[in-house]
Formats: sequence, structure tokens, C-alpha cells
Amino acid sequence: MDLEKFKPYLKDYRITIPVGVVLGLILGLIIGWGIWPVQWTDLAPYHLRQDLREDYLRMSIYTSMTNNDASIATKAWSELEDTAEDTLAAVRADPKYLSLEQISTFSTVVGATAGEVTPTIEVVTPEEGDEGGGGPNWLLIGGLCLLFLVLAAGAVYFLVIRGRSISGDQFEVLEGEEVHDEQFGMGEDKLVYEGEKEDHRRSQSYERSLPVAQFMTTYLVGEDMYDDSFSVEAPNGEFLGECGVGISETVGVGEPKRVTAFEIWLFDKNDIQTVTKVIMSEHAFEDERLLVRLESKGEPILAEPGKQILLETATLQLEARIIDMEYGEGAAPDLSFFQRLTLELAVWPK
Repeated sequence: MDLEKFKPYLKDYRITIPVGVVLGLILGLIIGWGIWPVQWTDLAPYHLRQDLREDYLRMSIYTSMTNNDASIATKAWSELEDTAEDTLAAVRADPKYLSLEQISTFSTVVGATAGEVTPTIEVVTPEEGDEGGGGPNWLLIGGLCLLFLVLAAGAVYFLVIRGRSISGDQFEVLEGEEVHDEQFGMGEDKLVYEGEKEDHRRSQSYERSLPVAQFMTTYLVGEDMYDDSFSVEAPNGEFLGECGVGISETVGVGEPKRVTAFEIWLFDKNDIQTVTKVIMSEHAFEDERLLVRLESKGEPILAEPGKQILLETATLQLEARIIDMEYGEGAAPDLSFFQRLTLELAVWPK
């Protein structure tokens, strides 16, 4: 098995988090129910079986009446909670070593409302092999483990195996030429590649097919949690990667946030790194300290209407175009934050 193919997936939180949660649940069930099951100790009489509650009450009646100690009687009565009346009625029906006078005196002390009528008690004898407080239900544990394994296998299939390879159209870039034409708009049919060779310019155009994915996203001031992401899939449904736009930097304090920079990112399932570029306001782009700080996130780009930003990975190419933008006004420097920003994202296989 070539482990190198799985390294990109191990670095992608969209895969590692759900797989880790499923494996953690399975391990927790095995440990909590099989290896170290919960052991109950120091339970109150209220939680005992019916026959054990009756024995407890008989002993309490005998001890409290023999020692003439009402505190023992009231304590035993309170610990039986809402089972006390039923338990006392069962003891009346089968007093064993107690006298009726002891039971009546106990009832007076605790203020029991159970009458003197002897009820008919049906004694249920546990069947052979049926023991209270049995061990863990291995059938339930096995079923839950099987369910989580199926969920884990489904997650691996949809997130890893399904997107193992791409067979989309490939684009050939002419060797020795540089792209000088910035008109990569979605409405253009051709791209012109220009290069210099032997002190003269030559150009050549080629037909470009439609993108495999195309999205539109708009930010409006007040959307403090703005973070749009999109799945990129081939025409046959094969997973190729993801792309998106999110808030990168704000200026000032208070609400709503004043966004001065956005991140455009492209994730390729066949590439280890996620490529990011930062769209900045004019104020942020001219602020040297802010510019240096944002360079660590990605290449800084000055936001301008109609501007196109190109991101490339091992097998994908994303073209982002600023369709519309407007700066906000208020308690912040001029041209420092966006009132509105609309982007068009288009993705092609390289």
C-alpha cells in the first residue's frame, strides 16, 4: 500500500475529525461496557429489589422497636422514598419474625397511611439463570460497534475513495509563453497567451472548455460569521476538492465587524497544501504592518472591481473575479472596510 497517497487526507480536518469521532465512540463503548463496566456501590434502599426492601424494613422495624429509637424508624422510612407504603404493606402480609404490635407501633411513629388490611402478595421467583445486575449486554455492544463501523466505512468512501482520481479535461500550457491577458472572464471564449521569443512578440489562442464548477458568493456588512465553502466535483460526481471565501481581517472594534480583508482558498484532494490568497481593502493594502502580517496567510491582492485572482494547485485552477464591491462609511478610516463584496468562483482541472 502506498502510504503517500493518504498523507493529504490525514492533514484534511474534514476527513480526520469525523473519522476520529467515530473511532473514539467505538473505543469508548468497548472500554465503558466491556473492559471497565460501571460498578454501582452504596445505593439507597430505594434501589433494592422488592424482597430486599422488605428484609431491610423488617430489620429496621425490629431494631427501632427493640431499642425504642424512633430515629432509626424515620430514617428507614425516608430512605425507601415512594416505595415505603408498598413495602410496609408487604411486610404486614408476611411479618415473619415481627409481631403485629411492632408493625403497628412503627406505622404510628412514621405516620404511615397503609391500613391494617392484609393484601395479597404475589411472590415472583426469578427463573433459573436470571440474576439481577447481570454483566454487560454484549449483543447491544456488538450491534453499536457494527453500526459505527458502517458509518466510518461510509465516511471513508465518500470522502476518500470516491475522490481518488480525476479524469477531467486537461489543459496544455504552451511552453516558453507567459500569460499577459487578464481577461479570464466566464463570458470569454478564448485566452490569448503571449510570449517573447527572438525579440518579437507572438500570440496564440486556444479554446477553453466550461469550468467543472462555478459559484457566486456575496458578503454584506453585518455578516460577522461569513464563511462560504463549496465542493468541487467532476461531471461524473467525482470529488475533486473544495474552495471558498471567508473573513481574514477586521479593523476597529464593536459590532458589526468591519472587514478589511478576505481569504480565498482552494483545496485539492491530490495536493498536500491548501492555496490561499488575501483580498485587501485599499487602506489595508497601504498599511505596511498589516500587509506584512497578512502575507503569512497568502499573497495579498488589492481589491478592485472586475479584478481576477488566480489560484493553482497540483490538478486544479481557480479563477476568482470581483463582480461588485463597495466600501463602507463610518467610524473607521476611509476605504478601510467593505460594505459589500460579490465574487464569482470558477474551477477547472489543469
